[in-house]
Amino acid sequence: MQLRHDLKPGDLGAIVRAHGILYAREYGWDHTFEAYVAGGIARFAQSFDPTAERVWIAEADNDLIGCIAIVRREPTVAQLRWFLVHPAARGRGLGRSLLREAVAFARACGYRSVRLETVAGLDAAAALYREAGFVLARQAEVEQWGARLTEQVYELQLHSENG
Repeated sequence: MQLRHDLKPGDLGAIVRAHGILYAREYGWDHTFEAYVAGGIARFAQSFDPTAERVWIAEADNDLIGCIAIVRREPTVAQLRWFLVHPAARGRGLGRSLLREAVAFARACGYRSVRLETVAGLDAAAALYREAGFVLARQAEVEQWGARLTEQVYELQLHSENG
């Protein structure tokens, strides 16, 4: 397994594809979820700032088995996005490692907080978020991606060196 953060041609498409396939297979979400991921990836790619944003790719035999990203939302607020671990790679600490890398990068960039948007029912990921210090800030019932879901927003406060 290799973990890298140097984007190569095909990486962003692989992230979109992995999300589309995995969430359709595991949760029954339709093609509109893949379109949602693709839109976010496209916006990220068009304005990518490597000093404040990063995507990590975990690979095994040149196949994507995990990913995560930190994207700038506001000057002091980062968003954690595109967190995924392939089913065959779960249970080995990869998700925890990806999350740790992302939070450490956000802290090193001087962000004061990290926000993430998810849905209820992704229990393993939610446990990792809480373990890393994220707190559920709000939730709401929504109908999207061909399903009725409870959308959740988690936030992590990062403390600056001054307090």
